[in-house]
Amino acid sequence: MKINILDLTGKEIKKIDTPEQFNEEYHPNLIKRAVQVIQANKRSAYGAKPRAGKRSSSKLSRRRKDYKGAYNHGMSRVPRKVSWRRGMQFGYVGAWAPGTVGGRKAHPPKAEKIWSKKINIKEKRKAIRSSLSATLNLEIIKERNEIVPKNFPFFVSSDVEDSKKTKEVLTFLNKLGFKEELERSSKKNVRAGKGKIRNRPYKKKLGPLIVVSKKCSLLKSALNLPGVDIVEIKNINSELLAPGTQPGRLTLYTENSIEILNKERLFLDKNTK
Repeated sequence: MKINILDLTGKEIKKIDTPEQFNEEYHPNLIKRAVQVIQANKRSAYGAKPRAGKRSSSKLSRRRKDYKGAYNHGMSRVPRKVSWRRGMQFGYVGAWAPGTVGGRKAHPPKAEKIWSKKINIKEKRKAIRSSLSATLNLEIIKERNEIVPKNFPFFVSSDVEDSKKTKEVLTFLNKLGFKEELERSSKKNVRAGKGKIRNRPYKKKLGPLIVVSKKCSLLKSALNLPGVDIVEIKNINSELLAPGTQPGRLTLYTENSIEILNKERLFLDKNTK
């Protein structure tokens, strides 16, 4: 399969053959599993304090003639603590047990739980190759409701990597036909629920992904574009190519990144020829 390479003005320069990584079959179930493994390994451990709800003295005797006892007072056997006292009279309040005010939780989340998951290295590489091939499939891309340029798929010349200003990046993306997609991804909605008071008030949409060959000025200049992600070809993974486990993200590769992918045989098994 041959793909056009465009310059910064949107003109066709030449055509090149796509590397074999883009010829992988489409495996949505494998991509989904690889993304879920990445998401699981990002999770932070959380849980209730081990002594939460157990820090009060709730010992109350049920034996006859015991001091501060509950015998002959018509009380249930719920653990209780003393809330007030008047001579030999005591006021008791339920404590410690689940269901009592200030008591412990029955089955709280435990910080020692391990959330991380594992995946075989060959499955991981196969998932990346499958999601790479999905980025050149128009039918899969349109399932994500992304606005695709007219002459897509195409690659872009490596001069893009030298862009030092956000205005320059925005200009060449508009000329390549990403204007409507950037407008779609720049919109944000106020989140419904408690997330508003937990430092995540807005729900944002993801836009195009730009893949570069090395550390360059484009990594900083494209950082402020809403919805746009930028990554080196060596650091690419299934979650970037298939956010939310849904493959077919609108992706723009530079010419040099494709050369590195082909030359260094990234994400291929060692025994493949």
